[in-house]
Amino acid sequence: MKTEEKIHKQLAENPIIIYMKGVPTNPQCGFSAKSVGLLDATHIPYAYINVLEAPFIREKLPSISHWPTFPQLFINGELVGGCDIIEEMSNNGSLLVSLKAATSKEVHTEYQGLSASEVTYLVQQGLSDAEVMIDGEGCDLLITVISSQFVDLSLVKKQQLVLATLKEPLASGKLHAVSVKAYTPEEWQDKKQAKGLLQIQS
Repeated sequence: MKTEEKIHKQLAENPIIIYMKGVPTNPQCGFSAKSVGLLDATHIPYAYINVLEAPFIREKLPSISHWPTFPQLFINGELVGGCDIIEEMSNNGSLLVSLKAATSKEVHTEYQGLSASEVTYLVQQGLSDAEVMIDGEGCDLLITVISSQFVDLSLVKKQQLVLATLKEPLASGKLHAVSVKAYTPEEWQDKKQAKGLLQIQS
């Protein structure tokens, strides 16, 4: 199995996985130590790969994730980011929400939350040019937002912009299991092209 295939298999089989230096009980760098400490504090199980013992993965993953450093946290196959973003998400409460959403197997058929169209409306009120795509239903939503207002912003700043548009329903509990992915139009095109290449190669 090629290294790329092994990575994609790991991402597909593990809803929460962190690629780190060392292991959770014995991290080999400060950033990995802080990241797993924040994950452990949520008491939600996660998988891990010690890239120090997997040199081919350590070499290849940055070209797949477009993230040059370690650790790298993935939720449902999507890159969340490194230590700084994990810490920011922990501080604003979105880390626990995202982890719970990734591991939840409940079907909330009677959840009286916001509809997808209502969420889209709120996001577009704050980000007028935004293209909004919503996956999931009830209280478990993955919100993908594409906006030119994200240009030159960090991943954290992009997420903060989106979460700010949903501040009221998040505070009231109408929304609580929300995962946000934010892209500039150029980043979104690159992502679609990359997925197309993967499908062609497979």
